Amino acid sequence: MLKWKAGSNERIRNANEGQLKDVKEKTMLMKKLARNWKKISVGDKFTLPTRDEDDSRPMDSREQEELILSLERTEAEQSVLWRRVVGGLEFCYAAFLLYSTFQQALFPWELRYHAYFMEDMDSSMVIFADLIAVSACALAIEGLLHNSKYHRQWIWYSCFVALLLAVFWLYYMLRMPRFRWDVIWLPLGPLSGAGICLYVDHLLTESSEEVKKLRSYMNGTHGVAFKHKQAD
Repeated sequence: MLKWKAGSNERIRNANEGQLKDVKEKTMLMKKLARNWKKISVGDKFTLPTRDEDDSRPMDSREQEELILSLERTEAEQSVLWRRVVGGLEFCYAAFLLYSTFQQALFPWELRYHAYFMEDMDSSMVIFADLIAVSACALAIEGLLHNSKYHRQWIWYSCFVALLLAVFWLYYMLRMPRFRWDVIWLPLGPLSGAGICLYVDHLLTESSEEVKKLRSYMNGTHGVAFKHKQAD
């Protein structure tokens, strides 16, 4: 009888130890998952980074301010850089179109891509179309580089002008006996340039808005903390 009771107590003790071990393992796992969730919270776009991978404590206000200032400075530099790069490429294309205009005015139909339209168009129409293309590029450049609240409207004007120009060139290209793919850039060039400028402006503006949201979030958090401190 005593042996049976001793064996029963031993089994109960072993079972309790096993359960306690499982609880400890699960607790450690949950703590580890909680730490990882605090470090990389993919659901919260405004989660501020921690000091390092082994420290889950949030950054203090001074470090947050330095981080946001660094983000604002980097975003401003990248915005100026890419606007100048894309604007420079658009300017080069506009310079080429301007050269094409003067070439047609001084030596009509000498350029091959103009000579295709010799039978269907007057020389003045080609010159006018090239000047319209130059103006579309100028509007896109103005909208991309001009720092104002309504700068994107200039790019939209460029898209509208380039679209009308594309319809004009495609109309005469479809009247040819054989469609000339080597001059497809005449209708699509200004339109593509305006579209690229609009896309780049959208990306850079979106990036700037994200940094502003982060700044607003930080200021709001500090304001609430300051009010609580005053109330205490």
